[in-house]
Amino acid sequence: MKILCFCSHYLPSYKAGGPVKTIQNMVDQMVNHNFYIVTRDRDLGDEKSFSNIRLNFWQQVGRASVIYLAPESLSLNNIAKIINESDFELLYLNSFFNFSFTLKPLVARRLGLIKSCSVVLAPRGEFSIGALAIKSVRKKLFIKLATWFGLYRNIIWQASSKFEKQDIIRVFKVDPSSIFIAKDLPPKISVFPDNLTLKANNACRIIFLSRISPMKNLDFALSALGKVELPLTFEIYGPIEDEMYWQSCLKLIEQLPVHIEVNYCGAVAPVQVADVFSGYDLFFFPTRGENYGHVIAEALSVGTPVLLSDQTPWHDLASDQLGWDLPLDLDVFAEKIEEVAGMDSELRINWRRQVAKNSMKKINSEQDVADNFALFQFAVDRFKQKKHKVFK
Repeated sequence: MKILCFCSHYLPSYKAGGPVKTIQNMVDQMVNHNFYIVTRDRDLGDEKSFSNIRLNFWQQVGRASVIYLAPESLSLNNIAKIINESDFELLYLNSFFNFSFTLKPLVARRLGLIKSCSVVLAPRGEFSIGALAIKSVRKKLFIKLATWFGLYRNIIWQASSKFEKQDIIRVFKVDPSSIFIAKDLPPKISVFPDNLTLKANNACRIIFLSRISPMKNLDFALSALGKVELPLTFEIYGPIEDEMYWQSCLKLIEQLPVHIEVNYCGAVAPVQVADVFSGYDLFFFPTRGENYGHVIAEALSVGTPVLLSDQTPWHDLASDQLGWDLPLDLDVFAEKIEEVAGMDSELRINWRRQVAKNSMKKINSEQDVADNFALFQFAVDRFKQKKHKVFK
């Protein structure tokens, strides 16, 4: 199948986080499909184009063909032109709210500016309660206008879990039969636990690795650390997406007790993420919502236990000895951090080896790949059926 995929960021982008990895993993693992990707010419927050690409020309990037668009090339007419000139069976949109890479293709479709085609839209967790709470008035208004204008009529929705399916139904009131559950694909994990090199730490070292924005809830993490009485080091990695939010986090850091050492270590290139995680005893990620959470899979794959909110698809972690998924309660999180900080180094290392072993079967799922194949086939078949009824 030929899939025309619109996404705001793609390789070599990495600051945009999980959505980039999701599409990359689909391209790498769904080898029977051909992906044609339309994306920006720069990474999240950057003012300049990537130095090693050609603008407005299709080029090979791994297994995918990619066209990188500069800001001046993101007009409605140019978006429609790219769609009409492309040979594909399915249009795949990533994000509900994105202006250029979702809204414009759908407006062009609604106005009849593009050829009739099957459409799959993946909201990428944007309908979770935590996500909608950010700029909520603006988002609610957009949803009402989009519904009134019929932008999302006759599309197939991809939900990454049964929880996201319920979010879509709750917010957009769509027919459940138009929602197909197919998990985001993590990278294939090939490092066997017995060959994994773990860095032992005498004192507890905890990591936060994500974009620094209200959605990722770093301020909650810092507030929870303020309740911890044992000494530890907390290190923050990730691009600063929201400068005002970061300034509020810096104020919280200043108020932490002296036995809590905090360092900001900047953004991490994708090839370095696994190595960075391997040096820590715990990944602390009280996110307000994730439709998958690639960074969680990356932590677990190298044996780093996780301490998460219950707003991700990663549930029942304690039963597999992978960590915890908890409601957002400061005292509860502080208690678990105290538990890890109170372990001796040998106990933490043994736990991390067990985490690496247990994570293998949880992350490497052939069923998830099969579900993504089934999603695209379902969407194309559904489109053909409706088209046949119209012409019958």
